[in-house]
Amino acid sequence: MAYDYSDRGKKPVVEDIEGMTLENDNYRTTIWTGSNLQVTVMTIQPGDDIGLEIHHGIEQFLRIEQGEGICKMGPTEDNLNFEAPVKDDDAIFVPADTWHDVINTGDKPLKLYTIYAGPDHVAGTVHPTHQDAIDDPNEQD
Repeated sequence: MAYDYSDRGKKPVVEDIEGMTLENDNYRTTIWTGSNLQVTVMTIQPGDDIGLEIHHGIEQFLRIEQGEGICKMGPTEDNLNFEAPVKDDDAIFVPADTWHDVINTGDKPLKLYTIYAGPDHVAGTVHPTHQDAIDDPNEQD
């Protein structure tokens, strides 16, 4: 199916979020950015990760649609005192101001969507690869 992956934030839309997540091959694609909420779909390649990060004042929800991995969270980047395996259909809830990472430990891409409350990326952000996200000056916390 051909999905519209453009950021149509602040417009009413209805999406097949599972289908969009499974079909997405980009590391990150922002599909909706509002004033208080943002949705992205992500594909994390085997052996790769989201990258250890923190969102100041922003809570995050992630839903795994395909694959398996490890979720790590904690109060500082060198104290990730929470660790749990994740797999298809799992949800991850990240409190604001919490360091976190999700690592793909499987042999197929880890496909997920994430909701930020409020937005964390520039509207319309697309990162075909993890390296593109690292190199994006707009992604520096």
